[in-house]
Amino acid sequence: MSSTARTARTARTALAAGTVVALAAGLAACGGQSLEEKGGQGKGGGKGEIVIGSAGFTESKVLAEIYSRVLADAGYRPRVQTLTNRELYEPALEKGQIDVVPEYASTLAEFLNAKKNGAKAKPVASSDIGKAVAELKKLAEPRGLKVLPAGAATDQNAFAVTKEFAAQHTLKTLSDLGRSQQKIKLAAGEECETRVFCKPGLEKTYGITVEGIDPKGVGTPQAKQAVKDGTDQLVLTTTTDATLDNFGLVLLQDDKKLQNADNVLPVLNAKSAGDKEIETALDKITNVLTTEDLINLNRKVDAERLKPADVAQAYLESKGLVKK
Repeated sequence: MSSTARTARTARTALAAGTVVALAAGLAACGGQSLEEKGGQGKGGGKGEIVIGSAGFTESKVLAEIYSRVLADAGYRPRVQTLTNRELYEPALEKGQIDVVPEYASTLAEFLNAKKNGAKAKPVASSDIGKAVAELKKLAEPRGLKVLPAGAATDQNAFAVTKEFAAQHTLKTLSDLGRSQQKIKLAAGEECETRVFCKPGLEKTYGITVEGIDPKGVGTPQAKQAVKDGTDQLVLTTTTDATLDNFGLVLLQDDKKLQNADNVLPVLNAKSAGDKEIETALDKITNVLTTEDLINLNRKVDAERLKPADVAQAYLESKGLVKK
């Protein structure tokens, strides 16, 4: 482990006061510790503490737990920190308050693109994963972030309606929904209002009239239930959602390819977590994880009601990546 990384993980600086307030609100909602508590005193032996960031949806939580366990197996002291969304955890990652997050190539690329060049910046993401990762690195590295290789597992944003709503309006694609001229209330995260792949993309690419965002989160049971009940007409979820049938929902095809290559990959704070040992440990996951694995992992949490930590452990044991 480099002395720079060791120092960075041993002496954390506090976030600016305004940012701490915003992050504390998100952390309180998740029941997690404040980032101010990520300190360097009394950490003990081993290779040091690693904080893995997680967004507030199932797949991110499971992936963070998977990262945590392989890093523990490599001799680190991992801790998972859940924040609501990328708007909260990405700045913390830049500051070294979080060391690593499981990410999605094109979505993060566009997030950083908008952060650097404004909300109306020319898109840089691509359906070609190689190009998407290359653009992501260009945007991430100047911010002190290290982008590790992407694997085969991919998960894209997706939009679903009830089977009845689809049949009533003859909907199979998002283009069909736009042509139907139905006014839509969308169950999603608050950030959907400005994300290029969410409300702005639905309106610009498909001509869908989104009258409002119902802030129930990405693919949460509450969001899907709101569509099932007719409170909302459309829900933002993902292509690896394993419980759509439980709610009588069906995905609408993204026929104009609004969503780009969103292969899963780890993104690190280069200063606090740039060690080769960390990259080697996380590569073990990237090299075996598949899209089908993501679906099954999500199903175990969302349908079978197992804990993300338990699901992560069982998965790693099944792959022979950690000791039982």
